[in-house]
Amino acid sequence: MRGGGGEFRYIVISDRRTLLWAASVGAVETINQPMIGFMLGHEQFPVPDLVNLGVAAEQAGFDLLATSDHLQPWQANEAHSGEAWVTMAALGQRTRRAWLGTTVTCPTFRYNPAVVAEAFASLSLLTPGRIFLGVGSGEALNEQAALGSWPKWQERSDRLIEATALIRELWKGEQVKHEGSYYHVNARLYDKPAKPIPLLMAANGPKAMQRAGQYADGLITDPETWQQHKAEFQDAARAAGKNPQHMPVLVEKFVVVGEQKDAQRPAELWRFLPKAFKTLYNVRDPQEIQRRAEAEIPLQQVLKSFTISADPDAHAHAINELFASGATIVNVHSGQADQRRVIEFYGQQVLPRVRKQMKAA
Repeated sequence: MRGGGGEFRYIVISDRRTLLWAASVGAVETINQPMIGFMLGHEQFPVPDLVNLGVAAEQAGFDLLATSDHLQPWQANEAHSGEAWVTMAALGQRTRRAWLGTTVTCPTFRYNPAVVAEAFASLSLLTPGRIFLGVGSGEALNEQAALGSWPKWQERSDRLIEATALIRELWKGEQVKHEGSYYHVNARLYDKPAKPIPLLMAANGPKAMQRAGQYADGLITDPETWQQHKAEFQDAARAAGKNPQHMPVLVEKFVVVGEQKDAQRPAELWRFLPKAFKTLYNVRDPQEIQRRAEAEIPLQQVLKSFTISADPDAHAHAINELFASGATIVNVHSGQADQRRVIEFYGQQVLPRVRKQMKAA
């Protein structure tokens, strides 16, 4: 993900005439490099700790720092939920190299898309060429909890498409008069982004994968969805006139540094994962999500998707497998309390192995 000053064009897509901002070939190619990211979980740690962890992760050699963007944690026992943009602003002043972005921001309910456009343009001015925006259609624990509104999937998806087009339009720095199905904006961003901001879209099912391929610069997803539905993303990108080989794909990978006993607590905190985007995204209350996760999801079901090992080769192998599958960014996420142990282990033993193997391939 290296920012560039390429030209941009508008493409009219579908009978709804939705505008898509597609980066020029040169700009897209520069954001499509293999990277290893580190997840800063606002659900689990307070903002000051996350800023310090982000600095340590960059120093350890991670290429990208991703932040969750929530009003509430997924489960009540995760116990935190700081403001992601504040974390990014602070990190931008204490880091020099790593990319910073959200996985993901919902720009449709508690955030108006014009406010999202302004915030990320400002972040871009603080940290030129190192900001990306990840967007998604949201979860009830954030959107319904904040506004009391939680429509069905089709409206949420349509809102995301409209919001994305509006954000891109505002980033041009010109007067925008937008009269859409959901948003009515007449404004100009007087401080536009310092450099083009890559816009990635989250997807956890086949319809969402198609949407991301059509309307985004790249994708944010999980390993299972990527393996099962990559064709939907790639076909939709081609139909929109894009080359999916030039689009970044960020895949989040859960890991535990240690043995099975070290994975028990992280699995308890992230127990909702197997049903997060099947049923639990519709639940407003983190206490209820936790109750249902504990009642319905065995810990072993959670653990089977984790890479759990004290052997750096096992972790390097898991990352290289995802790169081999077509992912361009592997975002490492550990729910362990001792985040510095994970950062140091990866920095000293895993990242060098991955990069050595990539050079040899």
